[in-house]
Amino acid sequence: MNLENNLERLLARRHEIESRLNDAAALPSEEMTKLAKELADLRPIADQAESLKAIVSNLESAEVFLAESAHDAALVAMAEEEIRTLKNARSAAEHQLRVMLLPEDADDKRDAILEVRAGTGGDEAALFAADLFAMYQRFAGNQGWRFEVLEVSETGIGGYKEAAANITGKNVFARLKFESGVHRVQRVPETETGGRIHTSAATVAVLPEAEEVDITINEADLRVDVFRASGPGGQSVNTTDSAVRITHIPTGLVVSQQDEKSQHKNRAKAMKILRARLYDAERARHEAVRAASRKGQVGSGDRSERIRTYNFPQARVTDHRINLTLYKLDKILAGEALDELVDALIAEDQAAALAAGEE
Repeated sequence: MNLENNLERLLARRHEIESRLNDAAALPSEEMTKLAKELADLRPIADQAESLKAIVSNLESAEVFLAESAHDAALVAMAEEEIRTLKNARSAAEHQLRVMLLPEDADDKRDAILEVRAGTGGDEAALFAADLFAMYQRFAGNQGWRFEVLEVSETGIGGYKEAAANITGKNVFARLKFESGVHRVQRVPETETGGRIHTSAATVAVLPEAEEVDITINEADLRVDVFRASGPGGQSVNTTDSAVRITHIPTGLVVSQQDEKSQHKNRAKAMKILRARLYDAERARHEAVRAASRKGQVGSGDRSERIRTYNFPQARVTDHRINLTLYKLDKILAGEALDELVDALIAEDQAAALAAGEE
């Protein structure tokens, strides 16, 4: 990546857009909106570029001052200290700019569908799935996101066989996309009288939410079944056939919804999940091609990959993809310290992308 050339190109493009917007009366409204959006996206990068240029200019001035002050030991020491500070600032600014110039994941700004399913471990796995779902709900609240529960299949003792939610807000998918995979828990179940530690698992899937324009679904490819909703243990929840099961015949994907009393609302929620799963499958195919040519990515992206362990006796959480262990289990499950894991995963992915771009 030729940083200097990119900077000049970006700054020239910003100047060009600003000049065109200054003559907004001559622009069609659609083009003006498009240019304004491009400028909004470009401005943070251009501001960072200007900041870097200022640091480089100050560094050059400090080096000139050092050369001119060779006869004065006090001035030399002061100039050398300033040069060290400015070089560190230049390195940090260059790194930040390179990160900002990385190609964006086209889905990063999307909202997301979160799916959590109990894995191996019976009732304990279902209880852990409920803990994870609650963790993401609290995390979403801390981020200022909206968390809409789409589906919950309970076990009757507080556990979840599976649960799904629609999370909307700023950069939801960008922040949560590395959560997909198998999460493992090690703890003593409340029902265990011998105090033995059990290992259970739950699977998390974070899918970028797809719009109708992203995925075309042919009605002829769908089989829609309606039935009476039921709760834990099979008891009837309502007396009408409001629950909906949609099967996408070409892929075999099946989505069921029964949380709403309205068949229409259940169908709409089911279609939202189905679109997200179909879009995610297409995204996974493209990602596999990209990942094959990129070393050191964060995990394989395979949903069956064990990504994290939550160890209750030691109050620790370990993310196996980046070998990061935090002794903050309570705060992570409370959604308070999950940021630390998320930020570390994003930083590692950015570092891998930068390294790949320099090869």
